[in-house]
Amino acid sequence: MNLQEAIAALQRLDELSCAYGHAMSTLSVDGETAAPKQSWRGRGSTMAFLAGEMYRGMSRPENREAIAVILQQRDACEHAVVRRAEEFRDRLEEMLLFTAEEYAAYEELVNESQAIWHDAKQRGDYASFAPWLEKLIEHERLFARRKDPSRDPYDVLLDVYEKGACQAKLDPFFDLLREKLTPVIRAVADRPAPRTDFLRRSYPIAQQRVFSDRLMALMGIDRERCAIAETEHPFTDGANKWDVRITTHYYEHDVASSMYSVIHEGGHALYELGVADEWQFTCLGTGSTMGIHESQSRFYENLIGRSEPFCRVAFGILRELFPEQTADVTEEEFYRGVNLAVPSLIRTEADELTYPMHILVRYEMEKRMIAGDVTVAELPALWAELYRKYLGVTVPNDREGILQDSHWSGGAFGYFPSYALGSAYGVQMLEAMERETDVWGAVARGDLSPVTRWLGEHIHQYGRLKTPEELLRSAQVDPFLPEKYVAYLTDKFSALYGL
Repeated sequence: MNLQEAIAALQRLDELSCAYGHAMSTLSVDGETAAPKQSWRGRGSTMAFLAGEMYRGMSRPENREAIAVILQQRDACEHAVVRRAEEFRDRLEEMLLFTAEEYAAYEELVNESQAIWHDAKQRGDYASFAPWLEKLIEHERLFARRKDPSRDPYDVLLDVYEKGACQAKLDPFFDLLREKLTPVIRAVADRPAPRTDFLRRSYPIAQQRVFSDRLMALMGIDRERCAIAETEHPFTDGANKWDVRITTHYYEHDVASSMYSVIHEGGHALYELGVADEWQFTCLGTGSTMGIHESQSRFYENLIGRSEPFCRVAFGILRELFPEQTADVTEEEFYRGVNLAVPSLIRTEADELTYPMHILVRYEMEKRMIAGDVTVAELPALWAELYRKYLGVTVPNDREGILQDSHWSGGAFGYFPSYALGSAYGVQMLEAMERETDVWGAVARGDLSPVTRWLGEHIHQYGRLKTPEELLRSAQVDPFLPEKYVAYLTDKFSALYGL
Protein backbone atom coordinates (compact mmCIF):
# COMPACT_ATOMS: atom_id res chain seq x y z
CA MET A 1 0.00 0.00 0.00
CA ASN A 2 1.45 3.37 -0.99
CA LEU A 3 0.97 6.60 0.93
CA GLN A 4 -1.94 7.93 -1.15
CA GLU A 5 -3.77 4.62 -0.82
CA ALA A 6 -3.15 4.71 2.93
CA ILE A 7 -4.58 8.22 3.23
CA ALA A 8 -7.64 7.15 1.24
CA ALA A 9 -8.08 4.14 3.53
CA LEU A 10 -7.80 6.46 6.56
CA GLN A 11 -10.60 8.59 5.12
CA ARG A 12 -12.84 5.55 4.74
CA LEU A 13 -12.01 4.50 8.29
CA ASP A 14 -13.05 7.94 9.56
CA GLU A 15 -16.32 7.76 7.63
CA LEU A 16 -17.11 4.30 9.01
CA SER A 17 -16.28 5.26 12.58
CA CYS A 18 -18.27 8.51 12.48
CA ALA A 19 -21.32 6.89 10.89
CA TYR A 20 -21.53 4.09 13.45
CA GLY A 21 -20.73 6.53 16.27
CA HIS A 22 -23.52 8.86 15.17
CA ALA A 23 -26.06 6.05 15.03
CA MET A 24 -25.08 4.68 18.42
CA SER A 25 -25.01 8.08 20.11
CA THR A 26 -28.47 8.89 18.73
CA LEU A 27 -29.83 5.65 20.14
CA SER A 28 -28.15 6.38 23.46
CA VAL A 29 -29.54 9.93 23.70
CA ASP A 30 -33.00 8.68 22.77
CA GLY A 31 -32.74 6.05 25.48
CA GLU A 32 -31.85 8.67 28.08
CA THR A 33 -34.58 11.10 27.07
CA ALA A 34 -37.65 10.19 25.00
CA ALA A 35 -37.66 6.39 24.73
CA PRO A 36 -40.03 4.26 26.84
CA LYS A 37 -38.58 2.96 30.09
CA GLN A 38 -38.37 -0.66 28.96
CA SER A 39 -36.86 0.17 25.57
CA TRP A 40 -33.40 -0.63 26.91
CA ARG A 41 -34.08 -4.32 26.38
CA GLY A 42 -34.38 -4.02 22.62
CA ARG A 43 -31.87 -1.20 22.34
CA GLY A 44 -29.21 -3.33 23.99
CA SER A 45 -29.21 -5.92 21.23
CA THR A 46 -29.19 -3.20 18.57
CA MET A 47 -26.26 -1.42 20.22
CA ALA A 48 -24.39 -4.70 20.54
CA PHE A 49 -24.95 -5.46 16.85
CA LEU A 50 -23.76 -2.01 15.76
CA ALA A 51 -20.74 -2.24 18.05
CA GLY A 52 -19.81 -5.62 16.59
CA GLU A 53 -20.18 -4.36 13.04
CA MET A 54 -18.10 -1.29 13.80
CA TYR A 55 -15.43 -3.47 15.38
CA ARG A 56 -15.23 -5.71 12.32
CA GLY A 57 -15.17 -2.76 9.94
CA MET A 58 -12.51 -0.84 11.83
CA SER A 59 -10.24 -3.79 12.60
CA ARG A 60 -9.74 -4.95 9.02
CA PRO A 61 -6.06 -5.57 8.25
CA GLU A 62 -5.95 -2.93 5.52
CA ASN A 63 -6.87 -0.24 8.06
CA ARG A 64 -4.00 -1.21 10.32
CA GLU A 65 -1.68 -1.32 7.33
CA ALA A 66 -2.80 2.17 6.27
CA ILE A 67 -2.11 3.60 9.72
CA ALA A 68 1.33 1.99 9.78
CA VAL A 69 2.20 3.39 6.34
CA ILE A 70 1.18 6.92 7.34
CA LEU A 71 3.10 6.84 10.60
CA GLN A 72 6.17 5.42 8.87
CA GLN A 73 6.04 8.28 6.35
CA ARG A 74 4.82 10.99 8.70
CA ASP A 75 7.32 13.53 7.35
CA ALA A 76 5.59 13.36 3.97
CA CYS A 77 2.11 13.93 5.46
CA GLU A 78 0.17 16.92 6.67
CA HIS A 79 0.10 17.20 10.46
CA ALA A 80 -3.66 16.58 10.57
CA VAL A 81 -3.27 13.30 8.69
CA VAL A 82 -0.65 12.14 11.17
CA ARG A 83 -2.86 13.12 14.11
CA ARG A 84 -5.79 11.17 12.64
CA ALA A 85 -3.55 8.13 12.15
CA GLU A 86 -2.29 8.42 15.73
CA GLU A 87 -5.83 8.66 17.06
CA PHE A 88 -6.93 5.56 15.17
CA ARG A 89 -3.75 3.69 16.13
CA ASP A 90 -4.59 4.27 19.80
CA ARG A 91 -8.28 3.50 19.30
CA LEU A 92 -7.60 0.26 17.43
CA GLU A 93 -5.01 -0.85 19.96
CA GLU A 94 -7.66 -0.52 22.68
CA MET A 95 -10.42 -2.09 20.58
CA LEU A 96 -8.29 -5.10 19.67
CA LEU A 97 -7.67 -5.89 23.31
CA PHE A 98 -11.05 -7.61 23.03
CA THR A 99 -12.68 -9.92 20.53
CA ALA A 100 -15.61 -8.65 18.47
CA GLU A 101 -17.93 -10.67 20.70
CA GLU A 102 -16.45 -9.21 23.88
CA TYR A 103 -16.61 -5.73 22.44
CA ALA A 104 -20.29 -6.07 21.54
CA ALA A 105 -21.10 -7.70 24.88
CA TYR A 106 -19.58 -4.74 26.72
CA GLU A 107 -21.75 -2.30 24.76
CA GLU A 108 -24.80 -4.33 25.79
CA LEU A 109 -23.60 -4.39 29.41
CA VAL A 110 -23.31 -0.58 29.49
CA ASN A 111 -26.77 -0.17 27.98
CA GLU A 112 -28.28 -2.47 30.60
CA SER A 113 -26.25 -0.94 33.42
CA GLN A 114 -27.43 2.58 32.63
CA ALA A 115 -31.07 1.47 32.63
CA ILE A 116 -30.63 -0.40 35.93
CA TRP A 117 -28.82 2.60 37.48
CA HIS A 118 -31.59 4.97 36.45
CA ASP A 119 -34.22 2.80 38.10
CA ALA A 120 -32.03 2.15 41.15
CA LYS A 121 -31.47 5.87 41.68
CA GLN A 122 -35.18 6.61 41.49
CA ARG A 123 -35.83 4.03 44.19
CA GLY A 124 -32.64 4.62 46.20
CA ASP A 125 -31.88 0.92 45.77
CA TYR A 126 -28.12 0.46 45.49
CA ALA A 127 -28.35 -3.32 45.91
CA SER A 128 -30.16 -3.66 42.57
CA PHE A 129 -27.35 -1.81 40.77
CA ALA A 130 -24.42 -3.40 42.61
CA PRO A 131 -24.10 -6.54 40.40
CA TRP A 132 -23.82 -4.39 37.27
CA LEU A 133 -21.30 -2.10 38.93
CA GLU A 134 -19.20 -5.13 39.85
CA LYS A 135 -19.21 -6.32 36.23
CA LEU A 136 -18.18 -2.87 35.00
CA ILE A 137 -15.32 -2.59 37.50
CA GLU A 138 -14.05 -6.02 36.51
CA HIS A 139 -14.18 -5.03 32.85
CA GLU A 140 -12.13 -1.90 33.56
CA ARG A 141 -9.53 -3.92 35.44
CA LEU A 142 -9.37 -6.39 32.55
CA PHE A 143 -8.99 -3.53 30.05
CA ALA A 144 -6.13 -2.03 32.08
CA ARG A 145 -4.36 -5.37 32.48
CA ARG A 146 -4.55 -6.10 28.77
CA LYS A 147 -3.55 -2.62 27.70
CA ASP A 148 -0.48 -2.29 29.90
CA PRO A 149 0.12 -4.91 32.60
CA SER A 150 3.26 -3.06 33.70
CA ARG A 151 1.33 0.01 34.91
CA ASP A 152 -1.03 0.62 37.80
CA PRO A 153 -4.50 -0.19 36.40
CA TYR A 154 -6.01 3.10 37.54
CA ASP A 155 -3.23 5.06 35.80
CA VAL A 156 -4.16 3.28 32.57
CA LEU A 157 -7.80 4.38 32.98
CA LEU A 158 -6.91 7.98 33.85
CA ASP A 159 -4.86 8.21 30.67
CA VAL A 160 -7.92 7.34 28.58
CA TYR A 161 -9.62 10.61 29.52
CA GLU A 162 -6.59 12.88 29.97
CA LYS A 163 -3.43 11.88 28.16
CA GLY A 164 -0.52 11.73 30.58
CA ALA A 165 -2.71 11.81 33.69
CA CYS A 166 -1.63 9.46 36.47
CA GLN A 167 -1.77 9.25 40.23
CA ALA A 168 1.79 10.57 40.54
CA LYS A 169 0.58 13.83 38.97
CA LEU A 170 -2.95 13.95 40.34
CA ASP A 171 -2.14 13.13 43.97
CA PRO A 172 -0.11 16.37 44.44
CA PHE A 173 -2.83 18.31 42.60
CA PHE A 174 -5.56 17.08 44.92
CA ASP A 175 -3.28 17.40 47.95
CA LEU A 176 -2.83 21.08 47.06
CA LEU A 177 -6.58 21.60 46.71
CA ARG A 178 -7.30 19.87 50.01
CA GLU A 179 -4.52 21.70 51.89
CA LYS A 180 -5.26 25.20 50.59
CA LEU A 181 -9.04 25.14 50.21
CA THR A 182 -10.04 23.39 53.44
CA PRO A 183 -9.11 26.42 55.62
CA VAL A 184 -11.09 28.70 53.30
CA ILE A 185 -14.11 26.38 53.44
CA ARG A 186 -13.92 26.39 57.26
CA ALA A 187 -13.54 30.16 57.41
CA VAL A 188 -16.54 30.66 55.13
CA ALA A 189 -18.61 28.34 57.32
CA ASP A 190 -18.06 30.71 60.27
CA ARG A 191 -19.45 33.70 58.36
CA PRO A 192 -23.14 34.59 57.98
CA ALA A 193 -24.65 32.83 54.97
CA PRO A 194 -26.23 34.90 52.18
CA ARG A 195 -29.96 34.87 51.62
CA THR A 196 -31.12 31.95 49.43
CA ASP A 197 -34.80 31.48 50.35
CA PHE A 198 -35.94 32.94 47.02
CA LEU A 199 -34.16 30.15 45.10
CA ARG A 200 -36.43 27.58 46.77
CA ARG A 201 -39.73 29.19 45.89
CA SER A 202 -42.10 27.58 43.40
CA TYR A 203 -40.78 28.06 39.86
CA PRO A 204 -43.15 26.23 37.49
CA ILE A 205 -41.21 23.87 35.25
CA ALA A 206 -42.94 25.02 32.07
CA GLN A 207 -41.60 28.52 32.68
CA GLN A 208 -38.17 27.16 33.65
CA ARG A 209 -38.02 25.66 30.16
CA VAL A 210 -38.48 29.15 28.77
CA PHE A 211 -35.69 30.34 31.08
CA SER A 212 -33.42 27.63 29.63
CA ASP A 213 -34.19 28.84 26.12
CA ARG A 214 -33.31 32.38 27.12
CA LEU A 215 -30.04 31.27 28.73
CA MET A 216 -29.05 29.34 25.61
CA ALA A 217 -29.80 32.43 23.53
CA LEU A 218 -27.73 34.56 25.91
CA MET A 219 -24.83 32.13 25.44
CA GLY A 220 -25.17 32.37 21.68
CA ILE A 221 -26.00 28.68 21.15
CA ASP A 222 -27.36 27.97 17.68
CA ARG A 223 -30.66 26.22 18.31
CA GLU A 224 -30.85 24.94 14.76
CA ARG A 225 -27.80 22.81 15.60
CA CYS A 226 -28.32 22.20 19.31
CA ALA A 227 -31.41 20.77 21.03
CA ILE A 228 -32.23 20.52 24.73
CA ALA A 229 -34.08 17.66 26.45
CA GLU A 230 -34.67 16.42 29.99
CA THR A 231 -33.08 13.49 31.76
CA GLU A 232 -32.09 12.24 35.20
CA HIS A 233 -28.46 13.32 34.90
CA PRO A 234 -27.58 16.26 32.60
CA PHE A 235 -25.14 15.52 29.77
CA THR A 236 -24.01 16.69 26.34
CA ASP A 237 -23.68 14.57 23.20
CA GLY A 238 -22.19 15.85 19.98
CA ALA A 239 -22.28 13.58 16.95
CA ASN A 240 -20.97 16.47 14.83
CA LYS A 241 -21.24 20.27 14.87
CA TRP A 242 -24.68 20.14 13.23
CA ASP A 243 -26.17 17.71 15.76
CA VAL A 244 -25.41 18.55 19.38
CA ARG A 245 -27.74 17.59 22.25
CA ILE A 246 -27.78 18.87 25.81
CA THR A 247 -30.05 17.82 28.65
CA THR A 248 -31.07 19.20 32.02
CA HIS A 249 -33.20 18.21 35.00
CA TYR A 250 -35.81 20.58 36.41
CA TYR A 251 -36.81 20.92 40.06
CA GLU A 252 -39.77 23.15 40.83
CA HIS A 253 -38.23 24.38 44.08
CA ASP A 254 -34.64 24.79 42.91
CA VAL A 255 -34.42 27.15 39.96
CA ALA A 256 -30.62 27.45 40.16
CA SER A 257 -30.18 23.70 39.55
CA SER A 258 -31.42 23.70 35.98
CA MET A 259 -30.01 27.18 35.35
CA TYR A 260 -26.46 26.08 36.00
CA SER A 261 -26.80 22.65 34.40
CA VAL A 262 -27.93 24.39 31.19
CA ILE A 263 -24.99 26.80 31.34
CA HIS A 264 -22.57 23.94 32.10
CA GLU A 265 -23.85 21.70 29.30
CA GLY A 266 -24.08 24.77 27.08
CA GLY A 267 -20.32 25.22 27.54
CA HIS A 268 -19.77 21.68 26.29
CA ALA A 269 -22.13 22.37 23.39
CA LEU A 270 -20.31 25.55 22.34
CA TYR A 271 -17.08 23.53 22.16
CA GLU A 272 -18.65 20.91 19.89
CA LEU A 273 -20.40 23.57 17.79
CA GLY A 274 -17.13 25.47 17.38
CA VAL A 275 -14.93 22.69 15.99
CA ALA A 276 -13.77 23.65 12.49
CA ASP A 277 -15.65 22.24 9.50
CA GLU A 278 -12.52 20.54 8.18
CA TRP A 279 -12.40 18.18 11.19
CA GLN A 280 -16.04 17.14 10.96
CA PHE A 281 -16.65 13.45 10.25
CA THR A 282 -13.09 12.67 11.33
CA CYS A 283 -11.73 11.47 14.65
CA LEU A 284 -10.50 15.03 15.27
CA GLY A 285 -14.03 16.44 15.29
CA THR A 286 -14.47 16.62 19.07
CA GLY A 287 -12.69 18.00 22.15
CA SER A 288 -8.98 17.58 22.78
CA THR A 289 -9.35 15.71 26.10
CA MET A 290 -12.03 15.49 28.77
CA GLY A 291 -10.04 17.91 30.93
CA ILE A 292 -10.16 20.50 28.16
CA HIS A 293 -13.83 19.72 27.48
CA GLU A 294 -14.67 20.20 31.16
CA SER A 295 -12.66 23.42 31.16
CA GLN A 296 -15.22 24.83 28.75
CA SER A 297 -18.29 23.71 30.67
CA ARG A 298 -16.86 24.87 34.00
CA PHE A 299 -15.68 28.11 32.37
CA TYR A 300 -19.19 29.09 31.33
CA GLU A 301 -20.88 27.69 34.44
CA ASN A 302 -18.64 29.32 37.02
CA LEU A 303 -16.07 31.80 35.74
CA ILE A 304 -18.73 33.49 33.60
CA GLY A 305 -22.06 32.15 34.91
CA ARG A 306 -21.41 32.89 38.58
CA SER A 307 -19.64 36.20 37.98
CA GLU A 308 -21.33 39.36 39.21
CA PRO A 309 -21.78 40.89 35.71
CA PHE A 310 -23.42 37.75 34.32
CA CYS A 311 -25.62 37.28 37.38
CA ARG A 312 -27.02 40.78 36.94
CA VAL A 313 -27.93 40.02 33.32
CA ALA A 314 -29.38 36.57 34.13
CA PHE A 315 -31.36 37.98 37.04
CA GLY A 316 -33.00 40.46 34.69
CA ILE A 317 -34.30 37.51 32.63
CA LEU A 318 -35.35 35.63 35.77
CA ARG A 319 -37.23 38.67 37.08
CA GLU A 320 -39.02 39.04 33.75
CA LEU A 321 -40.12 35.39 33.71
CA PHE A 322 -40.84 35.04 37.45
CA PRO A 323 -41.90 38.48 38.66
CA GLU A 324 -43.74 37.26 41.78
CA GLN A 325 -40.96 34.96 42.95
CA THR A 326 -38.29 37.66 42.60
CA ALA A 327 -40.24 40.79 43.58
CA ASP A 328 -38.39 41.22 46.89
CA VAL A 329 -34.94 40.14 45.59
CA THR A 330 -32.09 42.43 44.54
CA GLU A 331 -29.38 41.75 41.95
CA GLU A 332 -26.81 41.67 44.73
CA GLU A 333 -28.82 39.10 46.69
CA PHE A 334 -29.14 36.93 43.61
CA TYR A 335 -25.38 37.08 42.94
CA ARG A 336 -24.55 36.19 46.52
CA GLY A 337 -27.28 33.55 46.69
CA VAL A 338 -26.04 31.56 43.68
CA ASN A 339 -22.52 31.78 45.13
CA LEU A 340 -23.50 30.30 48.48
CA ALA A 341 -20.56 28.19 49.67
CA VAL A 342 -21.57 25.37 51.96
CA PRO A 343 -20.61 21.67 52.03
CA SER A 344 -23.40 19.67 50.41
CA LEU A 345 -24.35 16.23 49.15
CA ILE A 346 -24.81 16.64 45.40
CA ARG A 347 -21.80 17.24 43.13
CA THR A 348 -23.68 18.80 40.23
CA GLU A 349 -25.21 21.41 42.55
CA ALA A 350 -22.08 22.12 44.58
CA ASP A 351 -20.60 25.61 44.79
CA GLU A 352 -17.25 26.45 43.23
CA LEU A 353 -15.36 26.39 46.52
CA THR A 354 -16.41 22.97 47.79
CA TYR A 355 -16.74 21.32 44.37
CA PRO A 356 -13.14 20.02 44.27
CA MET A 357 -13.84 18.06 47.46
CA HIS A 358 -16.66 16.21 45.67
CA ILE A 359 -14.18 15.24 42.96
CA LEU A 360 -11.62 14.22 45.57
CA VAL A 361 -14.15 11.79 47.07
CA ARG A 362 -14.67 10.13 43.70
CA TYR A 363 -10.95 10.07 42.92
CA GLU A 364 -10.19 8.33 46.22
CA MET A 365 -13.02 5.85 45.65
CA GLU A 366 -11.96 4.99 42.12
CA LYS A 367 -8.40 4.32 43.22
CA ARG A 368 -9.63 1.81 45.79
CA MET A 369 -12.28 0.29 43.52
CA ILE A 370 -9.86 -0.43 40.69
CA ALA A 371 -7.13 -1.62 43.07
CA GLY A 372 -9.60 -4.07 44.64
CA ASP A 373 -9.13 -2.57 48.10
CA VAL A 374 -12.88 -2.31 48.67
CA THR A 375 -15.76 -4.55 47.67
CA VAL A 376 -18.80 -3.32 45.79
CA ALA A 377 -20.92 -4.01 48.88
CA GLU A 378 -18.66 -1.71 50.93
CA LEU A 379 -18.80 1.25 48.53
CA PRO A 380 -21.83 3.08 50.03
CA ALA A 381 -20.17 3.08 53.45
CA LEU A 382 -16.90 4.31 51.97
CA TRP A 383 -18.77 7.07 50.14
CA ALA A 384 -20.37 8.17 53.41
CA GLU A 385 -17.03 8.02 55.22
CA LEU A 386 -15.28 10.21 52.64
CA TYR A 387 -18.12 12.74 52.60
CA ARG A 388 -17.78 13.09 56.36
CA LYS A 389 -14.01 13.38 56.04
CA TYR A 390 -13.76 15.89 53.20
CA LEU A 391 -17.06 17.77 53.39
CA GLY A 392 -18.29 17.16 56.91
CA VAL A 393 -21.76 16.11 55.78
CA THR A 394 -23.84 13.04 56.56
CA VAL A 395 -25.12 11.00 53.61
CA PRO A 396 -28.76 10.12 54.34
CA ASN A 397 -29.36 7.62 51.55
CA ASP A 398 -27.85 6.04 48.45
CA ARG A 399 -29.91 8.18 46.07
CA GLU A 400 -28.10 11.28 47.36
CA GLY A 401 -24.94 9.27 47.85
CA ILE A 402 -23.27 6.72 45.65
CA LEU A 403 -26.10 6.57 43.10
CA GLN A 404 -26.15 10.29 42.31
CA ASP A 405 -23.81 10.22 39.26
CA SER A 406 -24.32 8.36 36.00
CA HIS A 407 -20.62 8.02 35.10
CA TRP A 408 -19.88 4.60 36.59
CA SER A 409 -23.00 3.07 35.08
CA GLY A 410 -21.56 4.07 31.69
CA GLY A 411 -18.15 2.56 32.46
CA ALA A 412 -16.45 5.97 32.86
CA PHE A 413 -13.86 5.17 35.53
CA GLY A 414 -11.08 7.77 35.57
CA TYR A 415 -13.28 10.57 34.18
CA PHE A 416 -14.01 12.50 37.39
CA PRO A 417 -10.58 14.15 37.82
CA SER A 418 -11.23 15.89 34.49
CA TYR A 419 -13.69 18.21 36.25
CA ALA A 420 -11.08 19.50 38.68
CA LEU A 421 -8.39 19.72 36.00
CA GLY A 422 -10.82 21.55 33.71
CA SER A 423 -11.69 24.06 36.42
CA ALA A 424 -8.00 24.82 36.88
CA TYR A 425 -7.36 25.06 33.13
CA GLY A 426 -10.26 27.51 32.86
CA VAL A 427 -8.81 29.98 35.35
CA GLN A 428 -5.63 30.25 33.30
CA MET A 429 -7.59 30.61 30.06
CA LEU A 430 -9.54 33.48 31.61
CA GLU A 431 -6.30 35.18 32.61
CA ALA A 432 -5.06 35.01 29.01
CA MET A 433 -8.44 36.11 27.65
CA GLU A 434 -8.48 39.18 29.89
CA ARG A 435 -5.17 40.31 28.39
CA GLU A 436 -6.77 40.47 24.94
CA THR A 437 -10.46 41.16 25.53
CA ASP A 438 -12.70 43.37 27.67
CA VAL A 439 -14.36 40.27 29.10
CA TRP A 440 -16.38 41.85 31.87
CA GLY A 441 -17.50 44.89 29.93
CA ALA A 442 -18.97 42.60 27.29
CA VAL A 443 -20.57 40.24 29.83
CA ALA A 444 -22.14 43.18 31.68
CA ARG A 445 -23.82 44.17 28.41
CA GLY A 446 -25.17 40.64 28.01
CA ASP A 447 -22.78 39.99 25.13
CA LEU A 448 -20.89 36.70 25.49
CA SER A 449 -19.71 36.69 21.88
CA PRO A 450 -16.19 38.03 22.67
CA VAL A 451 -15.77 35.21 25.21
CA THR A 452 -16.92 32.52 22.80
CA ARG A 453 -14.94 34.08 19.96
CA TRP A 454 -11.70 33.93 21.99
CA LEU A 455 -12.33 30.34 23.03
CA GLY A 456 -13.33 29.46 19.48
CA GLU A 457 -10.14 30.91 18.07
CA HIS A 458 -7.80 29.39 20.64
CA ILE A 459 -9.54 26.18 21.76
CA HIS A 460 -12.72 25.12 19.98
CA GLN A 461 -11.73 25.19 16.32
CA TYR A 462 -8.88 22.71 16.75
CA GLY A 463 -10.94 19.78 18.02
CA ARG A 464 -8.49 16.98 18.80
CA LEU A 465 -5.80 18.36 16.50
CA LYS A 466 -3.82 19.75 19.44
CA THR A 467 -2.97 18.36 22.86
CA PRO A 468 -3.86 20.37 25.98
CA GLU A 469 -0.26 21.57 26.24
CA GLU A 470 -0.26 22.72 22.62
CA LEU A 471 -3.60 24.49 23.03
CA LEU A 472 -2.50 26.35 26.14
CA ARG A 473 0.84 27.27 24.63
CA SER A 474 -0.64 28.56 21.36
CA ALA A 475 -3.22 30.59 23.33
CA GLN A 476 -0.36 32.14 25.33
CA VAL A 477 -1.68 30.53 28.49
CA ASP A 478 0.97 29.93 31.14
CA PRO A 479 2.06 26.33 31.78
CA PHE A 480 -0.39 24.50 34.04
CA LEU A 481 -0.26 26.13 37.47
CA PRO A 482 -3.00 24.84 39.81
CA GLU A 483 -1.90 27.45 42.36
CA LYS A 484 -3.73 30.00 40.19
CA TYR A 485 -6.95 28.04 40.55
CA VAL A 486 -6.51 28.03 44.33
CA ALA A 487 -5.78 31.77 44.33
CA TYR A 488 -8.88 32.48 42.22
CA LEU A 489 -11.16 30.58 44.61
CA THR A 490 -9.53 32.08 47.70
CA ASP A 491 -9.80 35.63 46.40
CA LYS A 492 -13.39 35.26 45.19
CA PHE A 493 -14.79 33.75 48.36
CA SER A 494 -12.73 35.97 50.64
CA ALA A 495 -14.37 38.94 48.94
CA LEU A 496 -17.86 37.40 49.06
CA TYR A 497 -17.63 36.48 52.74
CA GLY A 498 -15.39 39.28 54.01
CA LEU A 499 -12.55 37.01 55.11
